[in-house]
Amino acid sequence: QVQVMESGGGLVQAGGSLRLSCTGAGLSLDDYAMGWFRQAPGKEREVVSCISRNGGVTWYADSVKGRFTISRDNAKTTLYFQMNSLKPEDTAIYFCAADRRRDEACISRSEAYDYWGQGTQVTVSS
Repeated sequence: QVQVMESGGGLVQAGGSLRLSCTGAGLSLDDYAMGWFRQAPGKEREVVSCISRNGGVTWYADSVKGRFTISRDNAKTTLYFQMNSLKPEDTAIYFCAADRRRDEACISRSEAYDYWGQGTQVTVSS
């Protein structure tokens, strides 16, 4: 059974930091481009960042650019999302997703992704 699993969410004060991780079961994440998405209460899911298979290409939504960093350790088949200077508006469920594309690119659209995690809650208090 193929699974993608997030961890590292929690409650943090505004201005604080969290690091999310994503691992896979039944698949090796180093074979996939990866993305981070989030969904806030009452809002649609949005893409916040993505990274290509080898890590050479990254993309960020304007709302997180300069504060969040996506990275991957292919030796550990783990995806990371370092979130700094967190704001209350970053409160959401965060999802990682895997895209089995073969080229060195990443796509900032949810329909490109094949496997999704269950999400991890990030809550930023003011």
